[in-house]
Amino acid sequence: MRLRRGEIADITDMHRVRMAVLENTLSDSSLISQQDYERYLTEIGVGWVVEEAHEILGFAIGRLTDGNIWALFVMPSAEQRGIGRLLHQAMVSHLFSSGLTELWLSTTPKTRAEGFYLRHGWHHAAPHPEGEVRMVLSTSWQTATKPNN
Repeated sequence: MRLRRGEIADITDMHRVRMAVLENTLSDSSLISQQDYERYLTEIGVGWVVEEAHEILGFAIGRLTDGNIWALFVMPSAEQRGIGRLLHQAMVSHLFSSGLTELWLSTTPKTRAEGFYLRHGWHHAAPHPEGEVRMVLSTSWQTATKPNN
């Protein structure tokens, strides 16, 4: 497995991963466009991919403008291999090193994703529109995470 920065050439595979997930699914694949990915990777954010044998197994993208975690997704066939943890570590470390002091995201309540973020030091914040939960992470996140997660 190899972690590296995401590139424009990865967008098709990132979207394939995004559409394959079993939780936090998109009802319509056109809700996220090629231009959305490009903008996040080149203008307002930064991304990473984990690949193995030239296949992208997961990706994460965060906004440098406000600390929003726009995406962190892993192929269902590659779950439970530490890919999410690897992507999370890279993304959070980079965003905090860029000067941000708090990160935020929204996710569907009572999902494995919510549990993942809670185990990695995130906390619930004010409710988010559309029934999702809003979560935040401060710069003290490394001391708040539980070992072996």
